Amino acid sequence: MIAKKKRFLGNTNTLEVHDTYNEKNGCRLDEIKLEHRRWYDTLAEAKRDRRYDNCHWCLGGSTR
Repeated sequence: MIAKKKRFLGNTNTLEVHDTYNEKNGCRLDEIKLEHRRWYDTLAEAKRDRRYDNCHWCLGGSTR
């Protein structure tokens, strides 16, 4: 399990965003490389920064 800095974690490699308050086994947050982790306070903030897709497991509504 990773240390959570903020609620939302974006993976800049896969362009997927996760809700760390609702983490599921399928999220595999600990496998995201440090250089690909980007932290956000809100989902809206993450979506403004990058064209992230929602994680299927913790957020739902994935378009992939």
